[in-house]
Amino acid sequence: MEKKHRSESKLHIIYRYIMLLIGATLAALAIELFLIPNSIIDGGIIGISLLINHLTDISFGILVFVFNIPFIYSGYKNIGKNFAFSSLFGIVALAIIEPQLHHISPFTTEPLLATVFGGLLLGTGVGMVIRHGGALDGTEILGILLTKKLPFSIGEFVMFFNVFVFGWAGFVLGWEQAMYSIITYYIASKMIDSVVQGLEGDTKAVIIVSDHYEEISDAIIDRLGRTVTKLKGKGGFKDNEKEVIYVVVTRLEISKLKTIIGEIDTNAFTTIMDTQEAHGSKFKSAIH
Repeated sequence: MEKKHRSESKLHIIYRYIMLLIGATLAALAIELFLIPNSIIDGGIIGISLLINHLTDISFGILVFVFNIPFIYSGYKNIGKNFAFSSLFGIVALAIIEPQLHHISPFTTEPLLATVFGGLLLGTGVGMVIRHGGALDGTEILGILLTKKLPFSIGEFVMFFNVFVFGWAGFVLGWEQAMYSIITYYIASKMIDSVVQGLEGDTKAVIIVSDHYEEISDAIIDRLGRTVTKLKGKGGFKDNEKEVIYVVVTRLEISKLKTIIGEIDTNAFTTIMDTQEAHGSKFKSAIH
């Protein structure tokens, strides 16, 4: 008999989408009130959209939406529909909110202040979206897909990609603005890590101890498409036998994994650890 697992509650879905909306709003504020007025960009798809907006006056919102469509589709195919829908909601919200801020005067025209506070605000917004199961920038999704075939980590791919983005910014905006942009990107990336509680690595190793280990294991396999390893353990206090679940996921899947565990066993003990690399056909096939 096929097992049915509890789906995400309506209250949690509403909360998640409110957080996605807040994150997209903060990103829009950073872009429109700090970065654009000072000819400063971020990295990735957002940075490319800002550069083309500067060159052509095509709306940033339209550009970031159009450029992210292929990555949303790839996310749907390779990460899951919840991730794709959350990302689509966040990107559409960003595309709609950002033009509505045109009439507001920039908070500062001092490039250094715009760099620091724009980076902090942008990183907070993007981090909130990632923390609640989505993404505003398709670069990492592309990195996940390409690193299955190339000998690079996701972080190395994103860095390599942004070398070209900031190099292009140097020719378009001037090298001084490109340097400010690199600082903005660095601050934003560190803020993202802080908001999503230290997701520095490309992959995470997760250990789960729960009396409902069978249901949690089945849900991870069914809803995340991940292979789990069951380990034998023994409790330190009562010396009783325990089943321990070990699974490796990408950082974009952490939010969904936490949701799955919380739905099944709120008392589960979960440890999330950074991993430098994850190798093996079983891990890579799970994200095909």
